[in-house]
Amino acid sequence: EMVIRDWSSDVCSSDLPILNWLLIGVNTLVFLFELSLSPQALEQFISFFGIVPQQLSLTRPWALLSDPLPLISLLTHMFLHGGWIHFLSNMWILFIFGDNVEARMGHTRYLVFYIVGGVIAGLVQALIAPNSSIPSIGASGAIAAVLGAYLVLFPHSRVVTLVPIFFFFWFIDIPAIFYLGFWFISQLFSGLMSLPTAGAVGGVAWWAHIGGFVYGVVLHRFFVQKQPREYTLQNYQ
Repeated sequence: EMVIRDWSSDVCSSDLPILNWLLIGVNTLVFLFELSLSPQALEQFISFFGIVPQQLSLTRPWALLSDPLPLISLLTHMFLHGGWIHFLSNMWILFIFGDNVEARMGHTRYLVFYIVGGVIAGLVQALIAPNSSIPSIGASGAIAAVLGAYLVLFPHSRVVTLVPIFFFFWFIDIPAIFYLGFWFISQLFSGLMSLPTAGAVGGVAWWAHIGGFVYGVVLHRFFVQKQPREYTLQNYQ
């Protein structure tokens, strides 16, 4: 299934979602740079800037005192992607849901919220398999934080979703709370199923999604503007 767009019945800002566009732009530039690399150079690039749990030494945090460089991957991993589908799907979801969350938080707070969400998501994934040597990359964890915040901030909004049913595609308008709730349950189920082989093979970083989403649901309130600006629906078309 694929989200086509959201229809927020709560609030929408007249401000442009500048930071959301900026995040999409930075991700795009980094991905284009990845495409320019040779396979060997790309592997080295991802190994250095992606989260490698084994290098983070989460079971021996004092080791980072002598070599703190791996910590940079907690920030850089969220701007890397493993292919066109990975990149386009992440940017589309961020484009759909990020603007309203930015409107409620304000530009600067939204950026901090997004970055912290990506860091926490990466840490959760690394903690599940602390001895793994497989790099973890992608904006999915940070975007999951945005989805978690969206779920609480816009519980009555609706999303138009493209769903394949028996070789046909149907456009279904469903409440965001059901869509995102189902999404989280599916991520949690997949994460629990992956535990026996966590860190042994590559694949989807389910626990980054779970960690980011829970962070967004629980801690978004610390980033929402206490006295939000006036919002209007007429500018959202």
